[in-house]
Amino acid sequence: MSLTKETDVIIIGAGPVGLFAVFELGLHGMKSELIDILPKAGGQCAELYPEKPIYDIPAIPKCTGQELTDNLLAQIKPFNYNLNLSQQVESVEKISDNKFKVTTDIGNIFIAPVVVIAAGGGSFMPKKPPLQGIEEYEGKSVFYSVRKIDNFRGKNLVIVGGGDSALDWTLNLYDTASKVTLIHRRDDFKAAPASVDKMRELAEAGKIDLVYGQVTKLIGDNGVLNSIEVQKLDGTNDVINCEMMLPFFGLTMKLGPIANWGLNLEKNLIKVDTEKFETSEKGIFAIGDINYYPGKLKLILSGFHEAALMAIAAYEYVNPGKKPRFQYTTSSTDLQKKLGVG
Repeated sequence: MSLTKETDVIIIGAGPVGLFAVFELGLHGMKSELIDILPKAGGQCAELYPEKPIYDIPAIPKCTGQELTDNLLAQIKPFNYNLNLSQQVESVEKISDNKFKVTTDIGNIFIAPVVVIAAGGGSFMPKKPPLQGIEEYEGKSVFYSVRKIDNFRGKNLVIVGGGDSALDWTLNLYDTASKVTLIHRRDDFKAAPASVDKMRELAEAGKIDLVYGQVTKLIGDNGVLNSIEVQKLDGTNDVINCEMMLPFFGLTMKLGPIANWGLNLEKNLIKVDTEKFETSEKGIFAIGDINYYPGKLKLILSGFHEAALMAIAAYEYVNPGKKPRFQYTTSSTDLQKKLGVG
């Protein structure tokens, strides 16, 4: 069921820079709605590099991508924000002199005087299997993510892949779908060992089917899948009946719908000024790896700096006619009260 929300600031992207923007905006009394295509906060750090060590976060000699995400979530806990995950922003349009409407691909609408694009290198887009005619099935019987579990209830489902996403959804959907078949190109999985062990238990118990091979053909009509053809490890071909397919072949970064929002671009990045990190559209800001300006460094700490200056400029859009009061968290009792430490 779609929803409509009004807020002070809409943040597109829930990676480290988007999360820190919540903190800076919160210090100035602004509430935020974050939107991200991924099913969890953290962006690339949490999705692609959760265990990869990071050494250049000030005052933190070493932390992993997931630890950084967890710490940022803890830091913004005192503030008024919401995470809206597993949805992609399709459009951003100006609906009045001081309001923007942001619409996502599941029909949710967000309205605010300020939009902050903190989408890293762009949108995480699924890597598609190299199957002829797959576009005809996409969104009807081939899906690259699970938005609603109920959509798969009672369905004959094939899941393709050997990573965490494929295994997690195999474990989560086997008792929702009427049948689950997991297909992977070899008997070697990259998923967490505990997930692999649980999956093998289900296969041995006959609760799921496990097939080693590669999907070579989709069979159906008008985007409705009825079976797939699989080339097995011994070179033979097999036809497996199914109604839906979830291929998990990883993610890639693309600018995505952002390219169609009418903003000035430079080398597939959004041009901003270096005073406010505002785009060519007043009230829309871009921070982090998605933006471009002379001397830009694609570092998380640079994005944190940009978030701080953006928040000061955003205040005047959210509170017309008022100027933000700059304060230090070390000495301001007002800020300490907001942070719950006063």
